[in-house]
Amino acid sequence: MQFTAQQIGALLNGTVEGEPSVAVDQLAKIEEATAGSLTFLANPKYEQYLYTTGASIVIVNNDQLLSGPVNATLIRVENAYSAITVLLELYNKIKLDKTGIEQPCFIHPSAQIGENVYIGAFAYIGPNVKIGNDSRVYPNTWIADNVSIGNNVTLFSGVKVYFDCVIGNNVIIHSGAIIGSDGFGFAPNADGTYSKISQIGNVVIEDNVEIGSNTTIDRATMGSTIIRKGVKLDNLIQIAHNVEIDENTVVAAQAGISGSTKIGKNVIIGGQAGIVGHLNIPNGTQLQAKTGLSRSIKGENEKWAGAPAAPYSAHMRSQVALNRLPELEKKVIELEKIIIELQKVKAE
Repeated sequence: MQFTAQQIGALLNGTVEGEPSVAVDQLAKIEEATAGSLTFLANPKYEQYLYTTGASIVIVNNDQLLSGPVNATLIRVENAYSAITVLLELYNKIKLDKTGIEQPCFIHPSAQIGENVYIGAFAYIGPNVKIGNDSRVYPNTWIADNVSIGNNVTLFSGVKVYFDCVIGNNVIIHSGAIIGSDGFGFAPNADGTYSKISQIGNVVIEDNVEIGSNTTIDRATMGSTIIRKGVKLDNLIQIAHNVEIDENTVVAAQAGISGSTKIGKNVIIGGQAGIVGHLNIPNGTQLQAKTGLSRSIKGENEKWAGAPAAPYSAHMRSQVALNRLPELEKKVIELEKIIIELQKVKAE
């Protein structure tokens, strides 16, 4: 699909500088763009490419000064970065705009499918499933019995949603994610073996949540594992049974959150962080990458780092001291030699 500079300018409330009828059908980086591409300039470090780019249209800030001739048509806007964000969202929406039911797929007769829904080939929709309007279920996705899915939900290829789970509106779940697999519950026996504890709860995912590829969220033993509104989860995250993550918290890749931990609002958890079970993490907490947290945190809006976790400033001081250890070791060895020499003199 093609768009002209005039159409794009109108969409962004921008001013066209150049040929308004020039058309583009793809987006590209300014240093790699070719004819028929649209790009943008927001970072001054890339200004040199404004004069050499092959793009047909470049979005720039209103205050962008030109130091040479520009071949591309310019669209001047208040904020070029914000403008390209709008276009990326529109481009992605057009690209992912699918409707209809592909065959072969299986939809149980008791399932309720809303309007304008896309269901891809080889998808499985189980008994009593409810899927809201404008949702998209990509190929090879499995949705088990009694699952409820809201409006404008996207489940990309290979997503697995176990029975009884609830997914709200405007949720995106990327390929390979598994929602509602069994929590890690086993009871030790006297003979050293383990008996499985049935996990009969579910997972509840509220509105405006995004879940990355190959992330797993375990169902509760009883009750619900809950992901509140606005939470953003990266790829390859493990969230155990009965965890609760409150609104607008973000978790980076490869983090692991153990069972029954409660995480507050607007928390930031760095990559590869590990959190022990049954902890409370208050609102606004920041855990740096590879933090190992083994105890609850009391104060809100605090930064933590290290394993075992410590307040961020204390951890940084410890790192400075740790880096000086080789130097301190040399001084200790020198002092030991001096002490030995002094002891020899005293003995004489």
